[in-house]
Amino acid sequence: MGDIIKKDTIAVFLDRDGTIIEDRGYLNHPDLLELIPNAAEAIASLNRASLKTIVVSNQSGVARGFFPESLLTVLHEKMLALLSEKDARIDAVYYCPHHPHVGEPPYRTNCDCRKPKTGMLERAANDFSLDVARSYLIGDKISDMQTAMNAGCKALLVMTGYGRGEWEFNRSRLEKEPDYLAADLFDAAQWIVKDVASFSAVGHPQ
Repeated sequence: MGDIIKKDTIAVFLDRDGTIIEDRGYLNHPDLLELIPNAAEAIASLNRASLKTIVVSNQSGVARGFFPESLLTVLHEKMLALLSEKDARIDAVYYCPHHPHVGEPPYRTNCDCRKPKTGMLERAANDFSLDVARSYLIGDKISDMQTAMNAGCKALLVMTGYGRGEWEFNRSRLEKEPDYLAADLFDAAQWIVKDVASFSAVGHPQ
C-alpha cells in the first residue's frame, strides 16, 4: 500500500518570464510588467486545489549589471499585486541573480541556484516541507525542463514566451520529452489539477 499523498506537500514550481508574465527580455521597469492572459486564473485554480505555487526564476540581469537586485523586489511586488486582484496567490518567490561567467562578485559565481541546477527547488522544499518527486515545474525554456528532470519532478513546457521556439528547434537538447506540452499556464494548471486528482488517498492511480 502506497503512502498517503498530502496535497500541501506538492508544489507547482513556476518560471516567471514567458510563463506568468510576458517576456520583455531583461525586464528593467515595473511599468513593462504584464501578466500573460489567464495566468492569474491558472494560479488561482492551483490555489483552490491546495497546491503550493512557488516561483523559481533565473535573473542574471543583476549579474550583468542591467538592473540592481532591489528592482526584483519591486517587480515581484507588482506581479503579486496583479495576481491578487484576481484572487491568485504565490506562496513564495525564489530567484537566482547570478551568472557563472559575467559580472562581478558576488554575482559572478558558479552557484547552485541557477537553473538547470536545482538549488531553488531544494530551498523551497526545505522551507515548505515539500515532496519534490510529487511536484511539478512549468516553464517556457529547455533549461526549465532540464531543471525538473534534474530534481525528479514532472516537467510541463508552455508554448508562451520562448516555449514554441524551444520545442521546435531545441528539443534535441532534452534527455527526455516533457510530461506535458501546454498551450499556456492555464492549460498546464488544468493538466496538473487532473493529474493530482488521478491519485487516490493511498497514493495509487485510480
